[in-house]
Amino acid sequence: MKHIFTTMLGIEIGFTTKVEDFIKHGDEKITYTKQPLQNEFFIRSHGLLFEQGIEDVEIQVKSWDNVPCFFSTGERSNLPFDVFAATFYLISRYEEYLPHVKDAHGRFSYRDSLAYKHKFLERPVVDIWAMKLFMVLKERFPGLKQRPRKYRYLSLIDVTTSHCYANRGFIRGLAGFLLDLGTFKFKRLVERVAVGLNIKKDPYDNFEILIEWHRKLKVKSIFFFQFANYSKYDKNVSTNSNRFRALIKHVGDYSKVALAASYSSFNDLDLLRNEKHNLEQVVNRPVNCSRMRYNRVDIPDTYRNLVSAEFTDDYTMGYSHKIGFRAGTCTPFQFYDIPLEVKQPIMVYPFVLHDYALLDIKKKAEVEKRMDLVYQEVKLVKGMFISVFSNELLGTNEKYDWKEIYKNLISKYNV
Repeated sequence: MKHIFTTMLGIEIGFTTKVEDFIKHGDEKITYTKQPLQNEFFIRSHGLLFEQGIEDVEIQVKSWDNVPCFFSTGERSNLPFDVFAATFYLISRYEEYLPHVKDAHGRFSYRDSLAYKHKFLERPVVDIWAMKLFMVLKERFPGLKQRPRKYRYLSLIDVTTSHCYANRGFIRGLAGFLLDLGTFKFKRLVERVAVGLNIKKDPYDNFEILIEWHRKLKVKSIFFFQFANYSKYDKNVSTNSNRFRALIKHVGDYSKVALAASYSSFNDLDLLRNEKHNLEQVVNRPVNCSRMRYNRVDIPDTYRNLVSAEFTDDYTMGYSHKIGFRAGTCTPFQFYDIPLEVKQPIMVYPFVLHDYALLDIKKKAEVEKRMDLVYQEVKLVKGMFISVFSNELLGTNEKYDWKEIYKNLISKYNV
């Protein structure tokens, strides 16, 4: 309720369980119970918010003025569904506590989500519900005022591999050369040699042009650098590389720098703390923001680990290969730990668009159309449009000119 009223609508609220205090209150008031007391604004409560722990909840998705909703309330309620329980179900990621089959990287699949199954994954329904709730309340309480919301855009740049060929040391460079030669990747071989002889710039080294675009268009951005040891899934430049450290410092002069946590640190709290500390030593300032490798989130353990490592903001909430609102919202929210029944001191910033979700779209015009649709959804509710692009994909021209797509995106959506 505080998230809907205070965070999203900017309306301060209080709570009481005493009937006499509620009746005496002369200003706007709502009852959230099974039965109304008098003729006040009444929302019939679903049982979800009065439970402890996790139960397999039966859900029937219906429509409210062409907006999907669930947890119906019945005729006497002033709303046709329990907006508070439905919001909690989505932003707490209740469904991710329930039994489900994880993918190869231990991730919850978008195919198992209620939003995907009922075709509202690309709509920020929580924000739409909040907007509609205010409109209904305004009819009943004409003097009610909402704090103005402002649309915002934020660009996240994943730097899990800062360079394709450069700054990788003699041994790794030689191994890569022999691998390309042995697998007949002659185009990569020529490119690798050209970069090694300083004839050509490393394809992943797009930092200067990104900084320039962000500066010119006044785009707010965060660069997430992986700063970890080499492993099967972590293949960035060595943390001992002075050129790599200098790059991080240089980017940090123009943009916020944060940690792209390694694959290896997912279930290793000490390693996660160590990576955070080492990156802080490079940038000489606290690193409070995180993104998990491959968008791996194991509810609630991932957020507990991030809190223990003293992160305050996380930007992992979304799907790598599907456009959409994983938590049903484009508004940052504080993570609620259901088993512990406590709000954890970490803000979750949900992204709607990951560049790898665009790879399977066959035509460039369709790519732009899909991006425009979610932009319009976010713009309508004055939410926060967060996109994730990696310097790896931006450094390739396979299928599309990804830098051109990215530049068009930040030009159109940063308004």
